[in-house]
Amino acid sequence: MSSYDLIVLGSGPGGYVAAIRAAQLGMKTAIVERERLGGICLNWGCIPTKALLRSSEIFHYLTHASAYGLNVEKPSFDIKAVVARSRKVADQLNGGVKGLMKKHKIDVHEGVGTLTAKGKLSVTKDGKTTELSAKNIIVATGARARELPFAKADGKRIWTYRHALVPETVPEKLLVIGSGAIGIEFASFYSDLGAKVTVVEMLERILPVEDAEVSAFMEKQLTKQGMAIHTKTGVQKLEATAKGVKAEIKFADGKAETQEFSHVIVAVGIVPNVEDIGLEKLGVKQLPNKHIETDGYGRTSVDGIWAIGDVTSGPWLAHKAMHEAVICVEKMAGVKDVHAMSTANIPGCTYSRPQVASVGLTEAKAKEAGYKVKVGKFPAIGNGKAIALGETEGFVKTVFDEATGELLGAHMVGAEVTELIQGYVVARELETTEAELMGTTFPHPTLSEMMHESVLAAYGRPLHI
Repeated sequence: MSSYDLIVLGSGPGGYVAAIRAAQLGMKTAIVERERLGGICLNWGCIPTKALLRSSEIFHYLTHASAYGLNVEKPSFDIKAVVARSRKVADQLNGGVKGLMKKHKIDVHEGVGTLTAKGKLSVTKDGKTTELSAKNIIVATGARARELPFAKADGKRIWTYRHALVPETVPEKLLVIGSGAIGIEFASFYSDLGAKVTVVEMLERILPVEDAEVSAFMEKQLTKQGMAIHTKTGVQKLEATAKGVKAEIKFADGKAETQEFSHVIVAVGIVPNVEDIGLEKLGVKQLPNKHIETDGYGRTSVDGIWAIGDVTSGPWLAHKAMHEAVICVEKMAGVKDVHAMSTANIPGCTYSRPQVASVGLTEAKAKEAGYKVKVGKFPAIGNGKAIALGETEGFVKTVFDEATGELLGAHMVGAEVTELIQGYVVARELETTEAELMGTTFPHPTLSEMMHESVLAAYGRPLHI
């Protein structure tokens, strides 16, 4: 039996980062993975979807080249080549994680891992079982797409995100069920490649975790792009046929209608991968939604068993899992002054066209929390760089506490806002006030100047509107 200081079950962003940090701290570390190093994010999620979206973005620019004074005759695409590029990107990153494991002398055990007793874990592959032991074990098994109980994904007509990543053809008429980040990103990708897209959302607005003004703006933009958006709407039945899918849709007015689509993407949330890994046997406590219950450091109800990432409470984001991993391992190793995990400053990003990014409280949530707020908003049309880029649709919105000047939240929609949001994340982490943000020099001409102007606008001092 191989013995370690730490075994990490699962090699997604949380798992492999936990293993690396443990190795840096001198711990003898092993990682167990049943599929591919890097987990869903690198292989079937965050990264390959961005590769696809980059292709559709460039195709959009090609089809609108005349707006930039350019001539491009009859632009076209090869969906197989688009998918192949996406898979190549995933393979490159998978190889990168393998290299990091080797660099840090982390043992990699391929196979299905199961907790067999406190401090013990078995790995089974091709009928052969290897026994491992460690003082500490981190469960980082992630999550998978939630399926509709009345219509299981078949990979042909009814897709999860995994099927949507490797299409053989572009759907002619696509139904996207769910309007969170995953649903909207795929809607944007396929729409830009020519699919006629319909998005249905049970809640009253799309991107429901975002600020209400951002949601409203995005619905307007996606509709302008040709998508059909239906909120307060549910799908009651799906029936796959040889030629497509019949969907029974109940709209906001209570009327039900059957519509036909060539394909359907189901993006209605996730389910944690907690089955058959030994949690029940050890008595590891789970929440009602089956996610593992942890404290702010990743500790579970069983001593020596830790959990991080999508298998625990949300937000279910790769960067949350990576941050959580470092906190967990440092606490385990006895590093001084380790702060418990806080989700207050974790940004959210949606890589659609246009992009969406946010951190902190929405205006509504800030008011619900009892704050008297000052709100600033600056449109992209007032920014020189945005005009030069031809990307004038969007805005930046900032929410401040009137009493203290604390930046309560920031919400952005438009070109490259997923890159810009980190400025506000750092500001919140450093507890920066409105005065300090107003006194900061932003380079010109950049999109980041909108961030400065939004802060100025909250206090009646915008310079370019």
